[in-house]
Amino acid sequence: MNQFHVIHMRKIKQLAMIMLAAFFTAGIIYVETVLNYPVFSTSSGPKAIYKGEEKTKEVALTFDISWGDVKAEPILDTLKKHNVSATFFLSASWAERHPDLVSRMVKDGHQIGSMGYAYKNYTDLEASEVNKDLLMAQEVFKKLGVKNISLLRPPSGNFNREVLNIAEKHGYTVIHYSIDSNDWQNPGIENIIRNTTSSIKGGDIVLLHASDRAKQTNKALPSIINEIKNKGLKNVTVEELISNAETKTSEIK
Repeated sequence: MNQFHVIHMRKIKQLAMIMLAAFFTAGIIYVETVLNYPVFSTSSGPKAIYKGEEKTKEVALTFDISWGDVKAEPILDTLKKHNVSATFFLSASWAERHPDLVSRMVKDGHQIGSMGYAYKNYTDLEASEVNKDLLMAQEVFKKLGVKNISLLRPPSGNFNREVLNIAEKHGYTVIHYSIDSNDWQNPGIENIIRNTTSSIKGGDIVLLHASDRAKQTNKALPSIINEIKNKGLKNVTVEELISNAETKTSEIK
């Protein structure tokens, strides 16, 4: 009887150890998959990134392109001359009409982000229409050989919680910005430089444009690049800025 009692207790201890190990393993999985959120996701749902970490001393120049034939190439020339890697958010309808420029962006080391296909305000569309637009854009970029597009800037910069949820389902991180150059208004070269650099610091994501409407951007760009360098900051792509860094997000109610 005593021998049975000892064997019985051993089995209980073994079972307890197995259960403890199982709970421990489950706890690790839970922490890694639920608690350790990516920088662009939180317990309350996806959020848009508008800024990186200040202490990195890095900033990201981003250029939106939705239409036009003449302004993008000179901007690419300027960036190459100054050895700067930037992030271009492209409307896929523009991209499919300018495959050579898209190819050059990739070759020059720039990051490509999506602005969907038709450049329609996503907050004015039904969810099914947003999904369709994103899928059309993905197909275009795939045909152009642009791989691993993970960043989305919604057309016109407008988004809501539904857009964020849809973007996440498609594997996108929504990227906003912390500095608006207002270059599309053509306010003057000095004003564009001032708007961009007067308060710039590490972590900032800068909104610029390479569409034809932005007629003064390329002329302002060399001074912007030099001023960023003079402030001890480094130009990087958005992916580099947010990688392994604490980012600031904006919550949509």
